Order: sequence, then C-alpha cells, then structure tokens
Amino acid sequence: MSISPSLKERNQGQCELCNSEASTIAYTVSPKNDDSIANQVALCPKCLENLDKDDAFYWRVLEGSIWSTEPSVQALSYRLLQKFKNEDWANDLISSIDLDEKTVSWAMSALAVKEIHKDAFGNVLENGDNVVLTQALDVKGTNFTASKGTVVKRIKLIADNHEQIEGKINEQSIVILTKFVKKN
Repeated sequence: MSISPSLKERNQGQCELCNSEASTIAYTVSPKNDDSIANQVALCPKCLENLDKDDAFYWRVLEGSIWSTEPSVQALSYRLLQKFKNEDWANDLISSIDLDEKTVSWAMSALAVKEIHKDAFGNVLENGDNVVLTQALDVKGTNFTASKGTVVKRIKLIADNHEQIEGKINEQSIVILTKFVKKN
C-alpha cells in the first residue's frame, strides 16, 4: 500500500523499524484495518522483504524501534521480537520494555493459534460428531455411570475450553473431557 503524506511525515520519511532507509510502504499491523495511520507502520522495502524471514541479525534494528511512541510500531516490533525470544539480545529487550497491555495484546493476536478440540487419539472433533467413550465415567450430579463404549451422538464443542465437549447420555446433557472419547 502506498504511504500517505501524514504517515511519511510521522518519522520524517524514514522507515519506522530500521530508521535508516526511506519509507515507501504503509504496512497495516493485523488484525487492525488500514482505515487509520494509527494502525500502520511506515516501512522501507528492505524491512518489508524481511518480515517473513528469520534473520535475527537483520532484526537487531528492533532494539531502537521498540522504544517508539507509536503503538503500531511497538506492536509490530514486539511481534517480531517474539520470533527471536530464544536469542539473548531479543529476550533481554522483551524483558526490559513495559508496553501497554493493549499493545501487547495487539502484537500477540497474530501469533495466537485457535485451539482445536481433539479426541484421545488426536482426531479433530467438530460440532455434530458422534463419539464413543473410551472408559467408564461416573456422571456427576446423577446416579449412573456411563459405560465404556457408550456412543454419544451429535456432540457440541465448548467454545472456551478445547478439552471439553457436551453430549447427551441417558437423555441427560453432560460435559465430557475430550481425553475420554474417540471419534466414531
């Protein structure tokens, strides 16, 4: 994306990461959109080219950019530093900065991996699947035990916990740990 005059002016025409090359690209820091320069970082072609590369030596430039006053520059710098957190220089830098919680959350949002519900054997579970219990389970709040081999039809995934599903046994809705089921 081409750079707006106001974004270019924010760092006097220099790349906001390396601060040594002319900025020519407006890079939007995901998951934000490009409707505001507050969500963008002015980059040079060299920094843009290196975004997907794991060149720890090149990214030592983050030792300067992480101290920017712009949240978008901080978020992108912090995100890139996370790639190299096993390097002493990056780890020291990460532990020495005190960023706003919103900025850290913004930076880490792109690195978050959606949790997937899996059965005891690693099979991916989805809403509506049928599963079989791999062991007998005492059903809390009732007076029965669900025996090994019981089929639970049309399960529902519990959104905020990838280790739990919901299903019906003996017309009773119960929560079942995914480690005790096998996809049918």
